[in-house]
Amino acid sequence: MADLFDSPDATPPEDRAPRPLADRLRPRALDEVIGQRQLLGPDAPLGIMLASGALSSLVLWGPPGVGKTTIARLLADATDLHFVQISAIFTGVPELRKVFEAARHRRTNGQGTLLFVDEIHRFNKAQQDGFLPHMEDGTILLVGATTENPSFELNAALLSRAQVLVLERLSLADLERLAQRAEKELGRALPLDGAAREALLEMADGDGRAALNLIEQVMAWKTDAKLDTAQLTRRLMRRAAQYDKSGDGHYNLISALHKSVRGSDPDAALYWFARMLEAGEDPRFLARRITRMAVEDIGLADPQAQAICIDSWQTYERLGSPEGELALANALVYLALAPKSNAAYIAYKAARADARRTGSLMPPKHILNAPTRLMKEQGYGSGYSYDHDAEDGFSGQDYFPDDMGRQRFYAPVERGFERELKKRVEYFERLRRERSG
Repeated sequence: MADLFDSPDATPPEDRAPRPLADRLRPRALDEVIGQRQLLGPDAPLGIMLASGALSSLVLWGPPGVGKTTIARLLADATDLHFVQISAIFTGVPELRKVFEAARHRRTNGQGTLLFVDEIHRFNKAQQDGFLPHMEDGTILLVGATTENPSFELNAALLSRAQVLVLERLSLADLERLAQRAEKELGRALPLDGAAREALLEMADGDGRAALNLIEQVMAWKTDAKLDTAQLTRRLMRRAAQYDKSGDGHYNLISALHKSVRGSDPDAALYWFARMLEAGEDPRFLARRITRMAVEDIGLADPQAQAICIDSWQTYERLGSPEGELALANALVYLALAPKSNAAYIAYKAARADARRTGSLMPPKHILNAPTRLMKEQGYGSGYSYDHDAEDGFSGQDYFPDDMGRQRFYAPVERGFERELKKRVEYFERLRRERSG
């Protein structure tokens, strides 16, 4: 009896099974990839590598759903390399040995191997070192994919042998092109009006795979009329924003928040604050960071800023969420609009640096106490001027070590309360010159 699949009209069961839309629309050539023109254009890194026939090992760094796996597969096709895909989550040392051995055998037969390692940052440092000899002798061309910052997660030795390429979130225009491609594949238009269509694409948050999954869901709905935004959001949940409390998303957003406050922009500060709360950040972490902003960036230009931050923190602890978060928002707006000075911060760091440099220099003897006769005989306390007995309550004596000389660390700025402190510094400097003269 002939095999069922010998018939030209018969297809294997796996080919007859329904395929996800994202899989059906996977590009077959690099010029079909949507987005990432900064990498794939004729004058971009990958375009130049392919044109010159000199593809190097790569690390593709970017958020989920922007084409890392697709680009790696198409690079193998474009360079006639055998494509092998593994995931660092599911692959151990024994499996890696088999991959390298197969690549070595393939190489002896005249074919190279492009090894694509998804989530490469999940490999520990020793496992990452295991790739190095196989990259160096040409057994494999490594293409790693990561959503985490390679500077922190990958070995310096591996990074020195691979070029890091940054992939970007897909823009709304990119996602619209993807939606049009999906409509062509499915043979009908999305049942959404213009505003709802844009809302759907925004829900994907720059993730092409998520966009196609959302489109597939919407296309499965049985509806004769176009849905508006309200109807769409009732039927479909917004995709959670990409955020990892211990990863790049966390550090990128807190950096944006801190710099918005330093830049005196309360609106941007509130936006990044809200973004972090919406993503599930612990408000206590934000309270601590807001207080740090008051200490570092406002300092003595507004001495009450720090107290306001501590009060808002305590208010949050008493009220909890969500009301307590408003107290933190109040403090954030206050800090953004407060006068800024890091003069005390700079002075503190300079003093620490001098303390390390000068080591164990003794204080001058005239400011040391002399509780014993021997210490008095050694000159401890001799010549000390009691400031309260001096004119203006200021003796003008030198309090630095004898071998060090007087230093100037604190230079207040002409902003906020520090303007008054600057007057005081200048006043005491003038008196010091007069008394020393």
